Parts: sequence; structure tokens; C-alpha cells
Amino acid sequence: MKRISSPSHRVPTAALPMTLALALLATAGPVRADEAAPAADSPLVTKAPRTAPAAASFTVGLGAAVSTRYSGSNETVALPLLVLDYVRPDGFFASTLRGLGYAGSAGQLFYSVALGYRVPRHEKPRGPAGFGTGSRYLHGMGDVKGSATALALVGYSVQPWLDLVAYTEQPLSARGNGARYGLDASAKVLQAAQDTTTLSASLSAGDGRYMQTYHGVSPMQAANAGYAAFAPKAGVYQLEATLSHQHRFSNAWSLTGQLGVQRLQGDAAKSPLTRRTTQPVAAVYASYAF
Repeated sequence: MKRISSPSHRVPTAALPMTLALALLATAGPVRADEAAPAADSPLVTKAPRTAPAAASFTVGLGAAVSTRYSGSNETVALPLLVLDYVRPDGFFASTLRGLGYAGSAGQLFYSVALGYRVPRHEKPRGPAGFGTGSRYLHGMGDVKGSATALALVGYSVQPWLDLVAYTEQPLSARGNGARYGLDASAKVLQAAQDTTTLSASLSAGDGRYMQTYHGVSPMQAANAGYAAFAPKAGVYQLEATLSHQHRFSNAWSLTGQLGVQRLQGDAAKSPLTRRTTQPVAAVYASYAF
């Protein structure tokens, strides 16, 4: 039977890019403006393949997430988390978790392609303390423009409880912001009638332009912001571990919670912009499936 990706109990924070619909929350304070939270690392992409529904389905949910103002920030922020996920039997989906795209599978292999949006990074704080975007530590760095992105993902179900995934996020606009790549392993450590617990580990890497945009300091930025000039190389910039749990009250209602930690690596950890290399992330939301 054909399988497609459907809403998952995991909400990748900054580890994965912001998707198109989630960017609507930007004015309320996005999860790490340079990433996806899930984040963020995490933007938000579902990796778990599911059996295609016999009919179209729609999931709505609301909750809250906690992350940092930018990658390497020591300022924690809270933001509303909106879940809207529509999926059809043919694999088409439109989602705040996954963007706008198509997902499918062939045997144990599953894949998806989607359009998303990487939200801008502001140099000045916006919104009330603890809730807004931007940071005083980015003053003089200039704003980073948002960009439309193409998201491509391929995964392999090693076992019914274990998935391995590789993904990329390529900018379609503001191409100078650079591209990201990642690897992820997700294991269901508990699978019961009403409860599912998943443990995930991921690795994120960026090309040279991505690293310079989000972790580098150009000579002009150094003169304006007072930081030392810094030119990071392409490579791995973050590792993340996440534990998530979903409790289903009924076939329609569920409650999902996630707790994770991100650790900057290599030149990202050495960047003058980095004020904390280890960053906690968390999210909780209730959802209803039609």
C-alpha cells in the first residue's frame, strides 16, 4: 500500500527550516529567525511515513514553543505554535509543519518535496522581552532577508520503529543566504495504544554562504557591530537530540510534547556571535484531526 508522510508527534525545531505557513507566526516571534523551529532547529518537517488516508484529512492544533532568538543566542523566547495540516490520499499536503508539497514511498523508502520559507533574522529586538524576534547582540549586523526555499527529503525505514532521513533546504530567493543539509535518525522507544514516545538525533550542515550569513562576520559588519571579522567554513554546525511524546485521548484529540537540546559545532561554536553553544528547545501543543 502507498505510504505518505503525515503529521508527526515530533516537531523538529531549529534543526529543520521554517516552513511556509509557520512564517505567518513571524510577527509573534518566530523560532530562531535563521532556522526553522526546530527548530529548530528547528523549521518543521515530518519524517515518519504513514499509510495514505482513504480520504483527505485535516489536523488543527495550538500550543507554544520555547527556543532562542538566533542560533548561538543566550536569550530564550516563547512563541505560539500553530498546527494546520491538510493531506490527500495522492500525497499532496499543505501544512505549517511541512510546507506545501508532495510525499510518497516505495517499499521501505519514503520521500517528500515541498516549498517552504526561511524567515528573516532582524538585527534589532522586536516585540516584548521574552517573546519577540531580533536581538541587541545583532545590532550593526544588518537584517538577513527571508527566502523562499525548496525542501527535499528522502528516508528509509530500517525497522517499523526506526527511520533514517537525509534532507536539504535550498533557497529559491535571497540565494546568498545559502543552503542547509541534514541527517536524522528517529526511533520509537514506546508504542502503545494511546502513547508514542520517540527519540531522535540529528546533524545539520551548511554550505559556505549559509555559514557566513548566519555565523560569520564580514569586515563591514565588524566595523558596524564591533565584533571581530570571522569567515566560517562550510560544514557541520549543529547536533541535536530530541525526546517527544504524544498521548491520544481519542481518534481525534491528542497532546504532544517535545524536549530537546542543540549543541553548536565547529566554526559555528567559535563565531563571535555565539554567546551559548548549548541551547534547550521545547514545545507542547494539542491537536484535533478531522
